[in-house]
Amino acid sequence: MNFSEHFNKGHILAKVDARVKLLVALALLLMVLSYKGIFFPLLMSAGALMLCIKMRIPLKAILARMAQPLFLALVILLLKLFFSGKDTMFVIKLPTSHFPLLTLAGHSDGLLEGIRITSRILGGVSIVMALGFATPFIEFVAALSWLRVPRPFIEIMMLAYRYLFVFLEDASTIYSAQKNRLGYAGIRKGLNSFGVLTGSLVLRGFEQSQKTADAMIQRGYTGDMPQLKSQPLSVAELAAAVIVVLAGGAVWMI
Repeated sequence: MNFSEHFNKGHILAKVDARVKLLVALALLLMVLSYKGIFFPLLMSAGALMLCIKMRIPLKAILARMAQPLFLALVILLLKLFFSGKDTMFVIKLPTSHFPLLTLAGHSDGLLEGIRITSRILGGVSIVMALGFATPFIEFVAALSWLRVPRPFIEIMMLAYRYLFVFLEDASTIYSAQKNRLGYAGIRKGLNSFGVLTGSLVLRGFEQSQKTADAMIQRGYTGDMPQLKSQPLSVAELAAAVIVVLAGGAVWMI
């Protein structure tokens, strides 16, 4: 599984308070999203990737985390290139069965806008990815609680994380049974089997949510989570965080 708890816990950020890491990540993320060019987001992306390598995160895990954002960034880039802008760079003519000729025009201003959006996606995702690899989930939730994130949201996050692995195991079991019965021998059978798998997981999710709610109420659960209590912040860590944010702000202003 590609979760931070399964990786090396002796990296350089392991002992840093999760609240400090979260505050720095939020500040850098705000800078990335508000930057008008591409230099700062790409710099943050490169820095976050180097930090992940320094933490000895497997390359396969990094690529798995980045695969979907990279695909979305590529789609946005192509959409901006061909369907946005006015300055035409090139024209592609494609013959189709429904129309005599399909013409696609690439626009330079659309390409530049797509590159800017893509750089923000890469920068933001890289920062969040580095934060996820450097921070165990429970510490991350504790930091959100310290930031006064609504308690119902935190409760849902913890319960979802708890039962995510249960449903992954159920999905693996159902998939193996379907595959052994040739449930994926062909596109139509594969779609039908996938629909059955999805429906089964949804029903199990509703059933498990009711059981969990009843069990917690019977045990006197009031919403108080003792594991989310935080210790005072370290002055040294706060000073280091301020230096990092100020350095990022100086680069952002260039």
